[in-house]
Amino acid sequence: MATTAPSATPVPAVAAGTPAPSAPPAPPAPGTGRRPPVRAWLQPAVIALVLAAAFIGCYIGLQRDPQPHHVPIAVTGRELADRMRGALGDSVEVHPAADAASARRALERHEVSAALGEGPGGRLNLEVAGAYGPSTTSAVKSLVGAYAEGAGRQVTTEDVVPLTRYDTRGLAGFYLAFGVTLAGFVLAQNALGLAGLLRLRHRFWLLSAVSAAVGTVAAVLAGPVLGAVPAPVLPLAFTLTLLAAAAAFATKLLGTYLGPVGVPAATLLLLTVGNSTSGAAISADLLPPAAHAVSALLPPGAAVRAITDLSYFHGAHVTGPLVTLAAWAVTAALLVGLRSRLRRTATAG
Repeated sequence: MATTAPSATPVPAVAAGTPAPSAPPAPPAPGTGRRPPVRAWLQPAVIALVLAAAFIGCYIGLQRDPQPHHVPIAVTGRELADRMRGALGDSVEVHPAADAASARRALERHEVSAALGEGPGGRLNLEVAGAYGPSTTSAVKSLVGAYAEGAGRQVTTEDVVPLTRYDTRGLAGFYLAFGVTLAGFVLAQNALGLAGLLRLRHRFWLLSAVSAAVGTVAAVLAGPVLGAVPAPVLPLAFTLTLLAAAAAFATKLLGTYLGPVGVPAATLLLLTVGNSTSGAAISADLLPPAAHAVSALLPPGAAVRAITDLSYFHGAHVTGPLVTLAAWAVTAALLVGLRSRLRRTATAG
């Protein structure tokens, strides 16, 4: 008997151009459906709140009720010096001067904030330096005016170191330091993202070279172009280069050691606390003791002092601020390099 072969199941024809049926979706990977950890929500929220509170607290809080603390005043004559010390207490720090010329020289060398002497008829002659900024000048005038009113005497005031005509409010140094600090901070923030593309030494070269460029451009703009900072261009450019490098390497250091929290920490240290206590917007002599203590130790405060000294006092006391800026830049760079070496050693071991 002949056997009939089973017929093949017909396959439906697929028209040309018709897409093939898609494969069924793959099952979700384990753990992908879980909620994100609380830290992912909490960390950015806390950082934002802390920075906002710190910025407002520093900038507004320090200007809320500034009080003079040990404002240095050169006073001619032992008797007048004793009377001033007894009447004004800790608000002033009296520096006795042999004569009016000695008191003025101390003012012009950035050693005191004002010079006071007696003139004919018992009139008080007050000499101030507008270059210290309006807050210091106003405080000194108020203190001496209060003493003169109580003693029934009149005061004649003279500004012997006035501000330049393009910086009548005395804020050019503050804005200059703030801008350069911000540039160094942003530079380092970008360099932190280049760790996978550039070797460490190349990132160091980048930070150093761009810091020099930032310092030079800022000095030329603030000085010869805008005329708001009458300091010699080369010393000013060197100062601002050190400031940019200090801000850049300090930010790099914090980002390297603290990870994602490093950049907010640099924002808090440099842009918030550092700039608000720099002594430009509010004189260092009017800051609370804690703010006064850190003012000259942070890069913005050191830079503001150097800018003022170079602009109006012939660089009489510029060495200390420059050493502070250089110490920040060099120390931060060394610590970043040390971290990299320790990581290589651990990997090799």
